[in-house]
Amino acid sequence: MDLPVEEWKSYILEKWALLPKSVQVTISKAETLSDIFLHSSSLLQPEDEMFLKRLSRGYLVGKDPNAPLFYREEGNKKFQEKDYTGATVLYSKGVSHSRPNTEDTSLCYANRSAALFHLGQYETCLEDIVRAQMHGYPERLQPKMMLRKAECLVLLGRLQEASQTISDLESSFAAKPTLAASQFQILQRTLCRLKMKIQKKENLTETVSAALTKAFEDMDLREENKQISSASASVSLCTDPFKGRYLIATKDILPGELLVKEDAFVSVLNPAEVLPLHLGLESKWDTRVTNGDLYCHRCLKRSLAPVPCDGCSYAKYCSQECMQQAWDLYHNIECSLGALLLTLGVFCHVALRSTLLARFEDAGEVTRKLCGDISNKDTRLPESKNLVQTLSYDLGGESEKNGKTVETPIPGCDINGKYENNYYAVCNLLPHTENHSAEYKFLCALSISALCRQLEAASPQALMTGLTSSKLKAAMAPVLCPESSIWGVAMLRHMLQLQCNAQAITAIQQTGSKENIITDSRQVRLATGIFPVVSLLNHSCSPNTSMSFVSTVATVRASQHIGKGQEILHCYGPHESRMGVAERQQKLRSQYFFDCTCPACQHGKHRTTAEPRWEAFCCCSCRALIQGDEVLSCGNASCTESVSRDHLVSRLQDLQQQVGIARKLLRNGKLGDWQKSAAHLQKSLRVVEVRHGPSSVEMGHELFKLAQIFFNGFAVPEALNTIRKAEKVLLVHYGPGNDEIQELQKMKSCLLDLPPIPGGPSL
Repeated sequence: MDLPVEEWKSYILEKWALLPKSVQVTISKAETLSDIFLHSSSLLQPEDEMFLKRLSRGYLVGKDPNAPLFYREEGNKKFQEKDYTGATVLYSKGVSHSRPNTEDTSLCYANRSAALFHLGQYETCLEDIVRAQMHGYPERLQPKMMLRKAECLVLLGRLQEASQTISDLESSFAAKPTLAASQFQILQRTLCRLKMKIQKKENLTETVSAALTKAFEDMDLREENKQISSASASVSLCTDPFKGRYLIATKDILPGELLVKEDAFVSVLNPAEVLPLHLGLESKWDTRVTNGDLYCHRCLKRSLAPVPCDGCSYAKYCSQECMQQAWDLYHNIECSLGALLLTLGVFCHVALRSTLLARFEDAGEVTRKLCGDISNKDTRLPESKNLVQTLSYDLGGESEKNGKTVETPIPGCDINGKYENNYYAVCNLLPHTENHSAEYKFLCALSISALCRQLEAASPQALMTGLTSSKLKAAMAPVLCPESSIWGVAMLRHMLQLQCNAQAITAIQQTGSKENIITDSRQVRLATGIFPVVSLLNHSCSPNTSMSFVSTVATVRASQHIGKGQEILHCYGPHESRMGVAERQQKLRSQYFFDCTCPACQHGKHRTTAEPRWEAFCCCSCRALIQGDEVLSCGNASCTESVSRDHLVSRLQDLQQQVGIARKLLRNGKLGDWQKSAAHLQKSLRVVEVRHGPSSVEMGHELFKLAQIFFNGFAVPEALNTIRKAEKVLLVHYGPGNDEIQELQKMKSCLLDLPPIPGGPSL
């Protein structure tokens, strides 16, 4: 949910419609963001704030003392059903509502450790056992949990620690024989079993996955760019009066080469699945599994055992370290505003967090950036070693000064021409104030104004929490004055920037049952972030790059050969393989305020038929586009192939039917049907190739599924051949750290280790 909830949007738009025409005109024609904010915020009335508060009460983000027992009991039901992942999530929800150092907290952690044990997450299980003890786990229940700890240590090969735990447990039994005879016998048998395991285990290695660490290592840039942080030396930053800033190749770039590796300046987890209470949930406690339960709210790493914020039930983190970092940077302010931020939407939340992060940059820079009129084209900063000009719409190039030509820097760059991932670069992203409708600007301004009223209730000291420098605190004090509108203007700028500059942070999630012979997947939006360097990339409906994410880090790779001097292009969403020209143009015009003139759009405008790109056909001889009405002819002048449209449409419909059959067989997951599944999927690959291209990421995912089918059917030559093809495509788009590539390599290793089949082909 990028924008505020529908009720608030409707309320504000109705308020706008009732304003006198003269007031509407004043706001519509305001030339600066300061004027827009000041005029709009003066119209926010107490009854408006009361209405917003009523909407916010629908989101349960506080800690409910009755919730831990409910979630623990629901988790126990899932545990009994052997749904250990579901149980883990419900226990985590119980932890989120528990106060620190209470029995509720310790019981939820202990139960979660049991579920994690059954999931094979032994290291995380041990961490939860420690947490349960820290929060006062009842002594009467300690023996059972300590046995679990010993078993984890054995399975991890930490035999000395396991032996010590067993020894401590035996000593505890001898000192306090409080268990019933039957329980004591069970524990004794378990201890004996563990001792035997320890004797048999000699060199068991730890099973903790290092996939994420490897992924980051594989993402390293070969040579860092001296002009642009987070970019490779293969690209350069340029500027143009018409298309603004853009990146070009400084040398020939091969497919798969890493061009940008950038951590988000700011990111906010997408709360789209969080529903307010009035939308008919069975109880006020939500038992559904959402991304907010599975991913860290700071770094976006997947975690089945999150650590909750001590002050609210919404924010969860992958570790104590992440929780503390988030608290120091922004959550100490956001914690009490959770329900309001969910009501006002992700864009408003990103705007607030961006401004909060600005507190930690150089005091002089931050003060000037926030105090200046940040939409006034003529605003300039005093002389500074770091900055030449403040937030300006100038696009760089040359200007006249005292009769002399003076080169002006590219916006976002420092005096040395360096473009970095910092707040100054964020401020220089265009808000497109003149393109947004007056109603939209009014909605954003009043939403920000309502948020500012809540911030004004906090003391300046709270906003300066975490600032260690006394000089910085002194410089920031006037900026953070409750009466100041500077924060509001800064946040309004960021909120208006986001429509064109927000980047959806995505992840590939596996779907379907683990029993299926193939692993299906889907791309999900995890968060919204701002990436100043990625924002330099211009759009093309047929881009030459591919973007993926690990945690909050975006990687941009060349998806095809890019010649020296060519522009580096990224797709903003409307891709030629998914939309027709008219639909793409409408989408880009309404969201990004430009008409696309990329080759795909130029070619599409001159077509005689109105079908979208994926209903076009390729010549079976030379692969060129074939066009026409009843009879289609090859567009290649040297090729004489032609075919009737009815024949091709009939073949396409047949292939689409085969795709449906293949997916049905794959969902059933029956090993006996693998040959049918493979045959149908091979036919469906033709559709994918025509629609998306032979080197597309979509083709890579389908090849991955086909490789799984061949692997599970022990069709060794076919599996190895398909694995090779899938690896080649996926490596271009994701690099070697991708989960699917890792799985392909495991399958290949397993197949190559098989003994040769007598009379069969050699591998």
